[in-house]
Amino acid sequence: MDALIRAQLDAGNNGAAFDMVVEHYQDRVYRLALAILGDPMAAQDAAQEAFLRIWKGLAGFRGQSALSTWVYAIARNTALTERKSAGQRQALPLDEALISSSNGGSSNGGRPRLAAPSRAGFDIMALVARLRPQYQQVIRLYYMQEYSYEEVSEMLDIPMGTVKTLLHRAKIELAAALARSTVKEG
Repeated sequence: MDALIRAQLDAGNNGAAFDMVVEHYQDRVYRLALAILGDPMAAQDAAQEAFLRIWKGLAGFRGQSALSTWVYAIARNTALTERKSAGQRQALPLDEALISSSNGGSSNGGRPRLAAPSRAGFDIMALVARLRPQYQQVIRLYYMQEYSYEEVSEMLDIPMGTVKTLLHRAKIELAAALARSTVKEG
């Protein structure tokens, strides 16, 4: 994909190159913004702002990094700026519709899924929303949006080992929060 877009840019077809970028990355940019912001409307706004920034910078893209790395960096920075400017310190909970419910016959390669609140007897999204922002991001991208370790690493521009560490620590904190909420209810 990078080579096709680069060819369009070299030929002076910035519009065609941008169309290709949007077509290839629009869903991923939105989902990354959603993982950071937690609010679908704010994520949509951040994704649009990211593509405006991509449009403005596309002619200057030199190819020193992969196009995907460049696009994700712009999307991530735009969403983080949006979160900061909105005064958010923690992401907002996602709608239940975005949560994958646990079931035995999952088609996601055996990856565990977080249960929907109504089926689990507790509100997992409320617990996720109380985690540190970096934990929320990896939980949402890996478990809820089913990106691979490699994809999460690339989207957040962190090493794959860090993704695994953040997921491990997030699960420990979720388990502790779940234990506290179960003790309070019981």
